[in-house]
Amino acid sequence: MKNLFFLLFTLTSVISYSQSEEIDSLKIEDKSKLISLGAKIGIPNLASLNGEIVLPILDNHFAPYIDYGAFNLDIEDTESDLNYAEYGINFYFSNKGKGLYAGAGIAQLDSEFTFNNLTFEENGVSQIGSAKTNLDINTLNLKLGFKTGGSIYFRFEIGYGMGSIPDSIDFIATSNGITESFSEEVPAIPGLNSGGLLISNFGFGLSF
Repeated sequence: MKNLFFLLFTLTSVISYSQSEEIDSLKIEDKSKLISLGAKIGIPNLASLNGEIVLPILDNHFAPYIDYGAFNLDIEDTESDLNYAEYGINFYFSNKGKGLYAGAGIAQLDSEFTFNNLTFEENGVSQIGSAKTNLDINTLNLKLGFKTGGSIYFRFEIGYGMGSIPDSIDFIATSNGITESFSEEVPAIPGLNSGGLLISNFGFGLSF
């Protein structure tokens, strides 16, 4: 009888310990990933790096983020050198730092355009040349997104950036001693229109 009681006590202890370990394991697996580093592909940034930190002090709802990308585009007779930077904060509707979220941020699109095949005229002399000019665009971005959990994450975002976007660029250029004033249309940058920026991107990376 003593052996039977000893066996039952041993089995009960083992089962209780196993359940405790399983619960602890689940808690560890369920622990929110606070830091995410990755990349985004889409518009208007084409390809960019992304970083995000979930703030545990606010129950994992708020996550400051930053995006940065630099790329070149050749659009007809215009060469474009673009730099895109955005910073802001995401609000996750769950307290896990993942799932559905809304975001708000400030974006800056710095552009250097090289317009080719421009006609310079002076005193009956005409020649073809090129000229460079800059255009800096600032927008307030509002987004809705979804981010998966785990050590490898995926995210999708869609939204709109509100700002003042000119239809044309006015500049003065000089070629071989001839100075001319120009007014050229803003090149067709993906997602850019007169009202602002269309935002649509897919992202992936590591969380830890």
